[in-house]
Amino acid sequence: MSLSIRSMTTDDIDLGMCLKAQAGWNQIPADWRRFLDLEPEGCFVGEWDGRPVATTTTCTFGSVGWIAMVLVDESFRRRGIATRLVEHALEYLDGHSVTTVRLDATKFGRPVYERIGFVGEHEFVRLQGIACSPQGSSETVAVCSEQFDSLAALDRQATGTNRRRLLERLIAEDPAKSRVISVQDSIAGYVMIRPGANATQIGPSVALTAEAGQVLGDWALAHRAGGPVFIDVPVDNHPAIEWAHRRGLSEQRRFTRMYRGQPIAEDVGLLWASSGPEKG
Repeated sequence: MSLSIRSMTTDDIDLGMCLKAQAGWNQIPADWRRFLDLEPEGCFVGEWDGRPVATTTTCTFGSVGWIAMVLVDESFRRRGIATRLVEHALEYLDGHSVTTVRLDATKFGRPVYERIGFVGEHEFVRLQGIACSPQGSSETVAVCSEQFDSLAALDRQATGTNRRRLLERLIAEDPAKSRVISVQDSIAGYVMIRPGANATQIGPSVALTAEAGQVLGDWALAHRAGGPVFIDVPVDNHPAIEWAHRRGLSEQRRFTRMYRGQPIAEDVGLLWASSGPEKG
């Protein structure tokens, strides 16, 4: 019996959905289509004796690459499949001039990644709850195309990565689910939300001040009032954690952001919500 790895196609979305359901993750088909559109040659399926049983995805932002969606059918685990898929993803990224590879690891995945050279950076906590509708007027406005440059620059200031193509894709998918806040005609923060299988995912969100972060977070909650929400927040961003607790959100789980190669200067004090474990 042996493992083979091939490129993923849209025909494999059903496989991805089955595997993520086994893991209890939040992705929907639109997420898998986005993975494939952003990195069509960098998403992979593992086959055990010809049977598709595993997935992984990558995404490149210049010299920074992300690995995500490392999923193995529960009947085929503990055979080294996940490790081989990650190694294959690393080979792909190495061939695309990537000098830093990042990922968000669960407590179960972290030992696997440490064995192949990944180092922990900082912790994130997933907070969950039913969205409330905070009182007060919203100072946010919809994102317009003229703001893309400023929005991408702000995101890069926080993440140390040029994620413009991801941000533009998320805005294009549903412009009504992205907002910005400005101070003296300069963008002070932004937030995006997207649907999920279990809850609406709040993020990414970047804010220059705690006030801006809270206003943007309150807009996201009000937009989904009465429904379940997830938000992934750096543990070291204390104002964001405190805001989430005041809004009735509680900890679901934690994961570790890890890297291999050159470290990235990410300012977690500005990062009010990750885009999720797929792309930071």
